[in-house]
Amino acid sequence: MSTTDALLAQSPVGALWPALVLVAAGVLLPPARRWARALGTLVHEAGHAAVGLLVGRRFHGFTIGKDLSGAAVTSGPERGLGRVLTTWAGYPAPAVLGAGLVSAALHGWAGAVTAAGTVVLLLLLVMARSWRTGGLVLLAAVLSALTFWFGDAAGVPLRAGLVAGVGLVLLLMAWDGLAAVARSRDRTQDPGTLAALTHLPAWFWLATWALADAGATWAVWRAGAGTLF
Repeated sequence: MSTTDALLAQSPVGALWPALVLVAAGVLLPPARRWARALGTLVHEAGHAAVGLLVGRRFHGFTIGKDLSGAAVTSGPERGLGRVLTTWAGYPAPAVLGAGLVSAALHGWAGAVTAAGTVVLLLLLVMARSWRTGGLVLLAAVLSALTFWFGDAAGVPLRAGLVAGVGLVLLLMAWDGLAAVARSRDRTQDPGTLAALTHLPAWFWLATWALADAGATWAVWRAGAGTLF
């Protein structure tokens, strides 16, 4: 058993304390919260792109604006299930990925996650369509790579805690994003787009995202993240 796995087995709080630091910073410090929102937007747009590719649409690129709004551009049929799934995928993406990261950290897969995350982020970098977007993606890739190479340096198991912390922050940002879009009256946002595509009301789609976020939150608790608190 590795040092990290041993500490996880003996004391989750002792091994994953960086997760508490990241969550506290994301909640309490405005600059850190802005970076957390940027990460949430990045994952949101990546969710659109990933599902779009899975249903056969073409992904042209994405941007993250100064106000931390985002846009992912895919092409394909203007209507139909593929367009609906692609549009729906953005808001639950941070929660789903966040739950996966926490579970991976708690089960000793933090190293594999950071290695894979670095590769995925470098692939996303090619699809960035603004300097700001490219800079944010590159920064995330560098931090992921540094966590992979040096996360457990000198026998200090920071890697699992950092991965769990990013997962918890993404989960919080999923709820934050859902609350923001629920308050918005902008019909060009995803709920309005889905309502126009399906003739189902925007509140229905908000409810599906709330259920997805709740499911991810429950999965995190079941995975053992509750022991951190």
